[in-house]
Amino acid sequence: MAGFLSILKGDILKDYKDRIINLHPSLLPKFGGVGMYGDNVHRAVLDNREKITGCTVHFVDEGVDTGRIILQRTVSVDYEDKIEDIKRKVQREEHIAIVEAIKKLEVDYEGINQCI
Repeated sequence: MAGFLSILKGDILKDYKDRIINLHPSLLPKFGGVGMYGDNVHRAVLDNREKITGCTVHFVDEGVDTGRIILQRTVSVDYEDKIEDIKRKVQREEHIAIVEAIKKLEVDYEGINQCI
């Protein structure tokens, strides 16, 4: 779920436990939760004078951005960075992170199948 702003609830979370992933533009648990998406996240990073930010791939659970973390990738925040600069850096890492996460989950899933 990248760019999917609806919060999933109910049976879908039970039926697909640990099978739905989300890509979030911060290093969770920082700057997660309701209203923390897109430029809001990057603005919070600047407002809090963070030196490092990044992205997180995590499982979707009943909370908002609270699921078990699969992996994170970091980027540095330079003192002259604007929201667009951070967004560009994070998006570059998001493209790598989602592929890495899927590969990691594929390996983990195959390992589980072999144990059954």
